[in-house]
Amino acid sequence: MQTKFQSLTVIAIAAAALMLNGCSSNNQPKSQDERYSIKHDKPPENAPDVSKVEDAYPKYEPYSKQGNNMTYTVRGKSYTVLDTGKNFKQSGYASWYGAKFHGHLTSNGETYDMYSMSAAHKTLPLPSYVKVTNHANNKQVVVRVNDRGPFHEGRIIDLSYAAAYKLDMLKTGTAKVSIEVIHFDSPRSIALEELRDDSIHFVQVVASSNKAKIEQIAEQMAKQFQVNTQVVSGDGLHRLQLGPIGQHYLAEQLLLKVKQSGYPQSYLLQQKPQQTQ
Repeated sequence: MQTKFQSLTVIAIAAAALMLNGCSSNNQPKSQDERYSIKHDKPPENAPDVSKVEDAYPKYEPYSKQGNNMTYTVRGKSYTVLDTGKNFKQSGYASWYGAKFHGHLTSNGETYDMYSMSAAHKTLPLPSYVKVTNHANNKQVVVRVNDRGPFHEGRIIDLSYAAAYKLDMLKTGTAKVSIEVIHFDSPRSIALEELRDDSIHFVQVVASSNKAKIEQIAEQMAKQFQVNTQVVSGDGLHRLQLGPIGQHYLAEQLLLKVKQSGYPQSYLLQQKPQQTQ
């Protein structure tokens, strides 16, 4: 016969399992039904226009006191949080989470906003800044990881609704992606990193045999991005480049914006000062 103590133990274990089921986490010991008003996740109704939502801006942030326990267990599987996200890269499938979790606490105690550029990851320290590239269309976003998940086999990152929209993966639900952490060791490390980089960078946008067309695009981009442009001609092609840009990080940020403006095949060119004309 089951004792009263055994019954209470079973109830406690069941309640703990319910609390861990999902991406977001809450400090209050509520059951799943009490915590969420929506049973199944879904897109928002009457969503605002998130096409203009800016990427998360990477900066130095100390890791949160909450949500960074070195080892935790969800659905019988244990995960170990990394000491640092420095040099972390990963490829796999991304998913996204929306209305069910909107307004609830994330694993580091912040409030989940599906219209912000945020994400969940199983083992990266919180918060971390991550560049996400959709393999299907080469679109990229930068998100701030402040939550745990996704706890589905084969998925490496759970994106906010806004981030999924900008990667054009809302309809498919998942997408094959690569992720790369943008890490700074200290507040001074951003400036120090830029000082060490004496290269000159250009964003190669597009090439065409039609020089007039390239010059027209150059004029448009100069106004749109407030940046210098140059047209490099050779081998029967005219190549539009934005720059020069002295800081690699700024060049990366411009590249993201150019890709998102309709030129996904754009890429960075790097030259040493003595190579520039």
